[in-house]
Amino acid sequence: MALIKFPNKTVNSDVVNPYVNSFFDNFFNDSFISDRLVTRVPAVNIAETEKAYEISLAAPGLQKSDFKINVDKNLITISAEKKEESVSEDKLYSKKEFNFSSFTRSFSLPESVNYNDIEAVYTDGVLQVTVGKKEDAIVAKRLIDVK
Repeated sequence: MALIKFPNKTVNSDVVNPYVNSFFDNFFNDSFISDRLVTRVPAVNIAETEKAYEISLAAPGLQKSDFKINVDKNLITISAEKKEESVSEDKLYSKKEFNFSSFTRSFSLPESVNYNDIEAVYTDGVLQVTVGKKEDAIVAKRLIDVK
């Protein structure tokens, strides 16, 4: 099998106008444009401890009342909705901008979950959901002697 290396750029692409490629690269990589083209979903860290599962969700700029957490069978759904409308009565605007953001994240829960032991705390822009394990799912640790 022969490997053929193809050039990354087409030949003489920058000769015609060297500023065209850099303009479009800068335009589409601009954070103002890309923020509106990409749907934002908060990053999540999921960890398992001896007694619980911990779901940490980075969602700055929200309040506790913006969150809604539902548990249905083996599925936990975390959602938030924030709507802000800036209205000023003393000025006549030709353009008004609304700030609306929402997201929904769902996670499957294992059978070892204690559904009566679920807590959520929102501090410093991080939602911390702790899902407890059943007593029979908590593994007792012990030291095994080698003979």
